[in-house]
Amino acid sequence: MRASTAPRAARRPPEWLPRALLMAVLAAFAGVLVWRAAAQLGTVITIVVVAWFLSLAMEPVVAWLARRHVRRGLATGLVMIGGLLATLALLAVFGQLFVVQLIELLDDVPTVYSQLSDLVDRTVGYTLPTSDTVLERLVDSWGSDVAQGVIGVGGTLLGVLFSASAVLLVAYYMVAQGPAFRASICRLLAPHRQREVLRIWEVSQEQVSNFLVSRILLALIATAVTFAYLTIVHVPYALPLAAFTGLVSQFVPTVGTYIGGALPVAVALSVSPLTGVGVLIFIVAYQQLENLFLAPRISAHTMALNPAVAFLSVIAFGAVFGAVGAFLSLPVAATIKAVSATYLHRHELVDSALLEDERRRREPPDEDAPDQT
Repeated sequence: MRASTAPRAARRPPEWLPRALLMAVLAAFAGVLVWRAAAQLGTVITIVVVAWFLSLAMEPVVAWLARRHVRRGLATGLVMIGGLLATLALLAVFGQLFVVQLIELLDDVPTVYSQLSDLVDRTVGYTLPTSDTVLERLVDSWGSDVAQGVIGVGGTLLGVLFSASAVLLVAYYMVAQGPAFRASICRLLAPHRQREVLRIWEVSQEQVSNFLVSRILLALIATAVTFAYLTIVHVPYALPLAAFTGLVSQFVPTVGTYIGGALPVAVALSVSPLTGVGVLIFIVAYQQLENLFLAPRISAHTMALNPAVAFLSVIAFGAVFGAVGAFLSLPVAATIKAVSATYLHRHELVDSALLEDERRRREPPDEDAPDQT
């Protein structure tokens, strides 16, 4: 009897297995619910993320005013109103010109394309498809999406206004109530955890705010300089082309300069081949000037991102979250790097021929070494 009972006890499952299966089922259901909730709350999450990055960009100016005994709520309101007034001033000065030139550019796209086709045919001997053929392919590919977008344009405008208002409101409370919010979080943690959270918060806030401010400033400078040059050489639609070049060159890493400069070069080539070559030389020369003189000074306190990591982050976030994700990919990558830098311990490099270039770049030159010249 005991011999027959022993095999049954051996075949019986362990006591922890039912509880583990129950926990696994509950975790799966919870994951599905969180995933569905995140999908339904996509707009809310986007508003919060955009407002958070906007609050980081506002934080240095608000902190500067707060150190001069201006109440934080008032300082946040002043910074936000000042930013809105500056934006409205730019729109009042350049808004009408931008809209007019953008509409003219869209109307003249077939003409510009035919002129480029003739130029390619004369110089290279390759015949591009006609504008009607390209238009038919675009209609076949995106016609239904464009029709749905035209039908819902009214709702889209209302949604944009609502989202912009929500972003501004959330950003205001994030900045104005920032110390109170951080204090409420720290009260839930032990003192050593509080110091760790505050250190991570400070590092990420400083790096991301510097990153955003430097990128915006470089984009404004690139737009102004490109607009001035295109106007001097009489390239049409100078303002929308310059704005496109400035934004894309700063917020799309590695290849942003070439993507942003391709459109002005194409439009300039439709004017004359010499004008197109001149615009190309200008864009390359300005990029070198920016890399050597402007960016090191403006981005002196900004965390540098590896070009490959930055480019892949733009592709990944753009594929998952669309245009907003591509725009915010670099700040997100900078945040992740800033947070991880507080936990990762860096060691001295070992001696290896594979690391020789990096060692030479990081180590200062030896002043006692004999002059090789």
